Amino acid sequence: MTTLWDTTGSAVVKELAAQRRTGGAVLSGVALTLVVVADESRVGEAEEAATHAAEAHPCRILVVVRRQIDAPAPRLDAEVLIGGRLGPGEAVVMRMYGRLGLHAESVVLPLLAADAPVVAWWHAAPPDQLATDALAVFADRRITDSSIAEDSLGALRTLAKDYAPGDTDLAWTRCTSWRATLASTLDSVSGRRGEPVQVRGGTVEGDPKNATVQLLAGWLSSRCGSKIDVTESARTPGASGVTSVVLQLDQNEEVRVEADRRGGATISQPFRPDATVALPERPLGDLLSEELRRLDDDEPYSDALEAATGMTGLADRSPMREHIWFDPAEAAPEPEPESDTPRPKRKAAAAKAGGS
Repeated sequence: MTTLWDTTGSAVVKELAAQRRTGGAVLSGVALTLVVVADESRVGEAEEAATHAAEAHPCRILVVVRRQIDAPAPRLDAEVLIGGRLGPGEAVVMRMYGRLGLHAESVVLPLLAADAPVVAWWHAAPPDQLATDALAVFADRRITDSSIAEDSLGALRTLAKDYAPGDTDLAWTRCTSWRATLASTLDSVSGRRGEPVQVRGGTVEGDPKNATVQLLAGWLSSRCGSKIDVTESARTPGASGVTSVVLQLDQNEEVRVEADRRGGATISQPFRPDATVALPERPLGDLLSEELRRLDDDEPYSDALEAATGMTGLADRSPMREHIWFDPAEAAPEPEPESDTPRPKRKAAAAKAGGS
């Protein structure tokens, strides 16, 4: 590891190139560039999760920490690591002081891996409009986490208002195990009957203020074509916020999946004995790793977000964003008017550098 104090973006690029030359072929073949935007208080968590994800998805990790935007002079401190605490690949941790933090892309763009997709992950409260952060404009995929916000449901509505294809949310990823379990259970009922199953209604029990609960109910509503309600559970839920799901089926049948307190769940369905399946709370690194498996638009997520927030036409919006300059010392930018009609196609204002 090399630490560069009060340095410049050019010095960071040169140091990374120098270390890459000494590393040889071991450092080639990255699948993507992962840009991590983290608060200082969450840098440790973000580094641990990114390291875990990089084990399955070889990538160059660029961590951006914006500190003291009101500092009188801009400053950049950087750590350049190859084969260090952030895994066997290349990584740069950049702490930006003063107004340099408002222009983080000027340092990040030259560090992108050539000809590789860019994924931006905010392990912090994302801006109300992602287009106000240039790091979101040139990213091929954008990962946020509405669970970090003080008002998770308000964050969901903000994400829906600002949504563009390529966006996703780790609150959505937290319900993957529930979705897989429910889908396989309904497939089992369908296999017994020899015909498709129709879901007439149901409830998701858990914490109504949890974004994952609302997105799970939204996914069920969008897929089943019937309203799935959210009710507060008498039990204390785990990190996912969900304690049980009950689905009312046609032919007067019912399916129930109820989480226990041991990292599993009990499945109850007609004409079958109760079965227990693993349903553990997944660490942050697993969630991030799952989202890096795909770089295309996550249409089930947009459908779930529509159902959870009541907005429509999300999947028809343009995946491109134009950078909107925003200075926190000035007034917030005027939000675009809400509309159910698709946005016109627009060109991104920023292009990837470094051959990407």
